[in-house]
Amino acid sequence: MNTEEIIRLAEGFVRERLGADTSGHDWFHIERVRRMAVRLARHYQADAFLCELAALLHDLADGKLQASESEALAGIAEWLSCQGVDQAAAAHALRIIGTMSFKGGQGSPMPSLEGQIVQDADRLDALGAIGIARTFMYSGWKGQMMHDPELPPRDKMTLDEYLNGRGTAINHFHEKLFKLKDLMNTDAARQIAEERHRFMELFLQQFMKEWSGGDV
Repeated sequence: MNTEEIIRLAEGFVRERLGADTSGHDWFHIERVRRMAVRLARHYQADAFLCELAALLHDLADGKLQASESEALAGIAEWLSCQGVDQAAAAHALRIIGTMSFKGGQGSPMPSLEGQIVQDADRLDALGAIGIARTFMYSGWKGQMMHDPELPPRDKMTLDEYLNGRGTAINHFHEKLFKLKDLMNTDAARQIAEERHRFMELFLQQFMKEWSGGDV
């Protein structure tokens, strides 16, 4: 198994499917998650190839983007088999991908270090300045409003409510983003998340100030 060649092929595979994405899950998101996953893998001496591979493929089975998560996972499994990826490595990558999503706070715990690293890398990209930009991008893609003071954030949601319920970009901060700091698996990711979390808090404070006209 030539790991460098598999990574190169995975890049092309993902670019083909997500290169034109406008939901905030585009190739550049994938590339940022990949870089962070590799960085964390080296820090924790995890399997860097497995982390990089799962990071590259993780959004191809995201329930927010795919009509059928199970069919998408089957497609990834077939692709991994065709590339000659070791069965154990392929199974591990698929477990990571299938357990990645926040799912409205209903996601499953990530059992392996490599999975924890890839999940942390993905969640870090939902925080900070880029996390803010992606939130508004995704809300626009979903046809949601920027803010509606009469629509309170949802504290608990079913998976269907998370995917299909009525929401706003601002509510997403309370429903998901502000929860991510405490859901990080690794200490290194948690340290990065702390700074990005504070930035989002400052942004939301300024947003509400301008919304209410309090800066006049």
